[in-house]
Amino acid sequence: MTAKNNITVAIEPGLLKKARAIAARRGRSVSALLADELRELVSEDAGYRAAHRRALALMAQPLALGGVQLGREALHERRRLR
Repeated sequence: MTAKNNITVAIEPGLLKKARAIAARRGRSVSALLADELRELVSEDAGYRAAHRRALALMAQPLALGGVQLGREALHERRRLR
């Protein structure tokens, strides 16, 4: 079993009453309910960070759109203007 740390959370009495009701319906303690929610939040954040890193890596690479790469002369050619 993993070691656990106790924390103190200050919440309004009405919120605690509703949280206890939700926990009871789920057959959990308020502590377990909060731990589950924190675990999910941390997991979502880790997923977001990984997706962000992948997106930045993709944006750092040029997109292969096909076509031919033009050189400086071809880009500045002005035959139509002559």
